Amino acid sequence: MTWPRRKSERLKPLDEAAAYARCHGDRDETVRIVKLPPRRVRYDALLTTGEEIRRGLEARIDGRDGESGPVAAP
Repeated sequence: MTWPRRKSERLKPLDEAAAYARCHGDRDETVRIVKLPPRRVRYDALLTTGEEIRRGLEARIDGRDGESGPVAAP
């Protein structure tokens, strides 16, 4: 025996004003929607791979080998 399937109700998408009204009630004059400009790019050049980071770390470690002995813990 197969059970009859219910038709799933599709919810209509809410715009920002309807979503705000649903969560917070009616909007008064103190609340307004502001459109922000897109964010600027934070960094122009980043190290793109872990391999480049590893090479840089190895170069720093190799550069300090001849300086002084190990640093004592305080």
